[in-house]
Amino acid sequence: MTTKQLPNRHPALAMKQRYSVLLVLCLALMSTLCGCAGQQAGPSKSRWTSLFNGKDLEGWNIKITGHELNDNYGNTFRVENGILKVSYDQYDKFDGKFGHIFHKNKFSHYILRVEYRFVGDQSPGGPGWAYRNSGVMMHCQSPESMRKEQSFPVSVEVQMLGGNGRDERSTGNVCTPGTHIVMDGKLVKRHCTSSSSKTYHGDQWVTLEIEVHGNDTIKHIVNGEVVLEYEKPQLDENDRDAQKLIKDGNKMLHEGYISLQAESHPVEFRKVEILALEE
Repeated sequence: MTTKQLPNRHPALAMKQRYSVLLVLCLALMSTLCGCAGQQAGPSKSRWTSLFNGKDLEGWNIKITGHELNDNYGNTFRVENGILKVSYDQYDKFDGKFGHIFHKNKFSHYILRVEYRFVGDQSPGGPGWAYRNSGVMMHCQSPESMRKEQSFPVSVEVQMLGGNGRDERSTGNVCTPGTHIVMDGKLVKRHCTSSSSKTYHGDQWVTLEIEVHGNDTIKHIVNGEVVLEYEKPQLDENDRDAQKLIKDGNKMLHEGYISLQAESHPVEFRKVEILALEE
């Protein structure tokens, strides 16, 4: 008797076999659908938006101390080989020309990711504290609202520092030009607070992420590690530039512009991208 004749003599067995096959197929299909749903629910790389096109400074505005809006003195901000660069090779001396390049749009709830590195030598005349020093400014006032001689926009700065090859020097710190923050339930008025990051010497690339939830929690993440956390960014009512930004007594900062800093040491950015978060 051959195997092909068995289904005719045992119809119940044949039906059970067909049922088992259908059950396996259904389970496999459900597993595939669940997997797809899980992938869609999680963070998607396609949701990241680059703020820098890799070709030019389109979509950005420049403000350098002592100069009018979009006067890019000394070609300070430029794009070369797909890299956004802060350069001083056309300066005779720094002379207090602090610069900031602002993205054209405001942001409130987001994760910003930049990849940066310090290169070369500091501009002659740059202050000692600005050696391998730059920053990302969040919740900035608009560049149009800055005074011509104003050195820094009212903002919350995520300070980037590079090592000198010998000493410890954290990066991803926070500084507060014209602002205050709250840490551990207490208002912090000191200008800068150090993070827990390690020191990054030399010209190595560092990945900095800033997770911003409006006027709520803000986290600094360096190479995948959370190094600082605080909340409730707000205007300093005693700062001359911040005073004019306070409306109806409301000092809290919920949104603002993003800018990258030029503080006398050459720095390069090969990635500037943002991921919008739900409010």
